[in-house]
Amino acid sequence: MNRGIQHSFRLEGTGPRLDRKDPYLRLHFVSDYVRDQERSKRFFLEQMGFHLVMGVRFESGNRWIEVAPPDGTAVLALVRPMPGFNQEGLVGHSGLITLITEDVEAKYREWSEQGGKFSISPQTPEWGGVFCRFEDVDGNSFALAGFDDVTRAIEERRREFADRLEAERRAAQELAIAKQVQARLFPQRLPQAATLDHAGVCIPARAVGGDHYDFVDLGPDNGRIALVVGDIAGKGIAAALPMANLQASLRSQSAFAADQPERLLRSVNHMLFENTDPNAYAPLFYADYDANSGGLRYANRGHLPGLVLRTSGALQRLDATCTVVGRFDGWQCSMSEIRLQEGDALALYTCGVTESFSDREEEFGEPRLIDALRRSSHLPAQERGHALAAEVRGFSAPEQLRRGNRFVHSRN
Repeated sequence: MNRGIQHSFRLEGTGPRLDRKDPYLRLHFVSDYVRDQERSKRFFLEQMGFHLVMGVRFESGNRWIEVAPPDGTAVLALVRPMPGFNQEGLVGHSGLITLITEDVEAKYREWSEQGGKFSISPQTPEWGGVFCRFEDVDGNSFALAGFDDVTRAIEERRREFADRLEAERRAAQELAIAKQVQARLFPQRLPQAATLDHAGVCIPARAVGGDHYDFVDLGPDNGRIALVVGDIAGKGIAAALPMANLQASLRSQSAFAADQPERLLRSVNHMLFENTDPNAYAPLFYADYDANSGGLRYANRGHLPGLVLRTSGALQRLDATCTVVGRFDGWQCSMSEIRLQEGDALALYTCGVTESFSDREEEFGEPRLIDALRRSSHLPAQERGHALAAEVRGFSAPEQLRRGNRFVHSRN
């Protein structure tokens, strides 16, 4: 029924222009002058299906009431004439206020059954569409109009909304599955070592992330355990998938790790380099602990320094020995070695700990971490890890909480 006439509509949900070419400007409300605001409010809410936008009473006793149709951005102010402003003559003559709908006939039947007073039944004028006219309880005139392109646009928006909800539902379901899968990648059972009390904690900033830690049994007969902590660059799924690849590589090749850790690390580096995006590199700390001698061979591949707190109170940093995993191919990795004495503690962590910010934009930082490690020195590894995690979370602003992996390894 368009009859060749073009119409332009701005449907509900349209927001401000993002180009900032002009200052934000839109229609705020239309005044409908009424004799009794409460009576008019009941008419629009109970008979017409509008909802209340605002209803306030000022100290002077005057009221301000705004109502709106259930869909759309139109707001109607129910205005009682103010003495001295010559507004009494506007009651019943506020001017034609036009509402738009996708189905004029349906609204006409609905409002007629609820006692609505129509002065013109649905008509099909030469300019296209369908319209009718009704009055409120004070005789103010309203037009109700509908056009085919409005109906099509509304249906299209409904389909888009339904599709978006379904996509969000699927994404949430897939993310929940990914979270469960990633949780299973963390060690489910800690390998035992007579001289080592060890534990790990990971709190992702999102449902999944790129931080990972692991304990790998390098052979019950030789009493050796690999301690691993890594942090794939990036966040969310984009970081979680390469980290799963890295974890699988480390686990699958652990058979020769006890005797040839350099070969293991070269192989893992090659696999990550070949099978992931160039930006999916990973700082990695890999350590091989000998429970019999207390020896710790390690490779710090671009990771934050491991912190060794000696029973004497001294602090030793295990700085980087080579570059990150997966960034370059075909390089050699060097190993370093220290010895842990009874009561010494080794802490490995990611930047999610030291780079957590408070609401005053202060970093948690390494000095606070060291202080926290010293204060918790009396706790077993498991309790110590959770105590450190709680301290970082308590320090961090809620909206700025970041991911955090913490290792605490204590030799008893």
